[in-house]
Amino acid sequence: MPPKGPGKGKQAGAGQGLQANPKRGRPSRVSVAPGRAPFARDDDDMTETGDGQGGEDWMQPKTLVKPDDQLDLSEVELKEEFTRILTANNPHAPQNIVRFSFKERCFKQTSSVDQLAIHFSLDGNMLHKDSDEARRQQAKLGLGEAVSEQTISEVGEEKKEEGDEEGKEEAKTPVTSPEGGEEGGEKREEETTTPAPTGGQKLTNQFNFSERASQTYNNPYRERGTATEPPPRATFSSNATQWEIYDAYVEDLERQEKSKEKKQAMMKKDEEKTKKKLTAVETQGDDISRIARASKIMERMVNQNTYDDIAQDFKYWEDVSDDFREQEGTLLPLWKFSYEKAKRLAVTALCWNPKYKDLFAVGHGSYDFMKQAQGMVCYYTLKNPSFPEFIYPVDSGLMCLDIHPEHPYLCAVGYYDGSVGVYNVVEKVPKPLYRSTAKTGKHTDPVWQVSWQKDDLDNNLNFFSVSSDGRVVSWTLVKNELIHTDIITLKMDEAPQEGPDGTQIVTLGCGTCFDFHKQTDYLFLVGTEEGKIHKCSKAYSSQFLDTFDAHHMAVYKVQWNTFHPKIFISCSADWSVKIWDSTYTKGPMFTFDLGSSVGDVAWAPYSSTVFAAVTADGKVFVYDLNVNKYEPICEQAVVQKKKTKLTHIAFNPTNPIVVVGDDRGHITSMKLSPNLRKVPKEKKGATAETKGPEVEIAKMDKLLALVREPPQSKDK
Repeated sequence: MPPKGPGKGKQAGAGQGLQANPKRGRPSRVSVAPGRAPFARDDDDMTETGDGQGGEDWMQPKTLVKPDDQLDLSEVELKEEFTRILTANNPHAPQNIVRFSFKERCFKQTSSVDQLAIHFSLDGNMLHKDSDEARRQQAKLGLGEAVSEQTISEVGEEKKEEGDEEGKEEAKTPVTSPEGGEEGGEKREEETTTPAPTGGQKLTNQFNFSERASQTYNNPYRERGTATEPPPRATFSSNATQWEIYDAYVEDLERQEKSKEKKQAMMKKDEEKTKKKLTAVETQGDDISRIARASKIMERMVNQNTYDDIAQDFKYWEDVSDDFREQEGTLLPLWKFSYEKAKRLAVTALCWNPKYKDLFAVGHGSYDFMKQAQGMVCYYTLKNPSFPEFIYPVDSGLMCLDIHPEHPYLCAVGYYDGSVGVYNVVEKVPKPLYRSTAKTGKHTDPVWQVSWQKDDLDNNLNFFSVSSDGRVVSWTLVKNELIHTDIITLKMDEAPQEGPDGTQIVTLGCGTCFDFHKQTDYLFLVGTEEGKIHKCSKAYSSQFLDTFDAHHMAVYKVQWNTFHPKIFISCSADWSVKIWDSTYTKGPMFTFDLGSSVGDVAWAPYSSTVFAAVTADGKVFVYDLNVNKYEPICEQAVVQKKKTKLTHIAFNPTNPIVVVGDDRGHITSMKLSPNLRKVPKEKKGATAETKGPEVEIAKMDKLLALVREPPQSKDK
């Protein structure tokens, strides 16, 4: 007999048939007594239920069977919910796939990764029998509704069984008439025969797979041939003399002249048409020209209202914190000038207009010689900081410019291709009035600086230029052309080298900057790429007056002091600014290390001891030797981005502001605080002589006396 089940639900947990064995992987067996319902297991609660002694199932209590290694959790821990999110991302898909970007010319990581994983793929060419394509193929082949072999066999078997049953019944009934017997026999034969399938052709499978083959018709080849008539031939002979050759050339010249005359006539017609169009445009534009002046005044008024805070600071604000600083000062940023088409071009030149104190010219070009493009000349005014007053685009990068001190409408410029030009602001023409060419002696290297000089003996305007080809050239404006004169050639001290033919080749220095003396017209300084500064004269074209071994790298700027006739300053790419005495060649008077390449330096127009410099790390340094001979009294970063380099700086002749240009095409104007523009206090009873430039000269001489070596006595 089978073992009996437990009598009560409480003993079910201790019975042998329901004892849970946590060590084994399969569930325990359940023995069921005859006539009793089997135990049911609740999978969710891990409980077992039974009917006991004939009782109902729902009356029996439940007993929990716990594994030995089950954790004991509190009610809070049991009620805690754990959220699991299933995503469709492929865990084996790579996340670091990179592709080469032809736009940015670098490898970039792809953001979208294909998460689809295909485990099996098989392409087939079978069609289902009920699909539209299968029906079209069957209709085309004339099969109609095809019937499979299996259905045909099943129908045949059913008909046979029906025929057998009918035969047995007819055998039981008596047949009286022979005619009836014959008829019954015929019917029996008809019923026992199975009906033939109506399809005609059997298909091999249920998908009605069919194969079709076709053969294209090849057209027969055809050949066609034609015979052409040979071209006519003729033989001739003649003798060519010099006279016949001459006559042929004369005829050819006459033809060319006639064609030129026709072209000129066509050009005249085109010019007349363009003139008519221009006159029509001018008549239409007369209304605009009438209000041009009023519209410009209105624009300035709107800008003045827009930048009212800056205008008030420019005119009236003074940094009160200077009273609490003993020596240091600050720079207050004012207007920021920029032009949309010149933003990618570096500021290569700055020059204030000597007559209109609010107007200054900016030259745009590029110092990156691998990325040379077009340049631009822009005139800005403090009255309208939003847009330039005059714009002159040029086909080559602009490297320098200078405004004439007596004729402020003339601007001399130097280009990257070695040519120089002169613009006239009054004549509203986008091209320069004068420009040098290869025929008129232009430089072969970029022109680094130009400077206007006094008129010559014939009262012709002239200016000078210096270039990397080692030439300092004087350009004279005569009628409609530029006449050049080489002033000096920057020869190096090295011995001449022998060429391939045995010729002596003299190596030339590369001029980068120059400056003419304020009082002595014939005296000027030239800085070179080799780090030397040459003191030259217009009268001597073959040799230098003096040579200073100034810097270890290229000299970017040389400038005479505004007041003192013997002092000049220089800056270089070797991070240094040096002050020199033109009569002392052994070494500089002062040397300052600014920690970065110095792009430009400028003396202040109001003091002989104040100068400012800009560096490649975006800082402006202002020194006053009378206050501190060792450190700057102002060091301030004025650029927003770290990689922006400052290229040029210029003091306003009358107002206490400076303009600074960077390599991104922006020009920033800044106001000097009172500590940066201190003027020595006037003594009581001071005369006009003690108030003039003599005071500034004496102030500089006092500083130089502290630095110069004491003179050696003759007794020693």
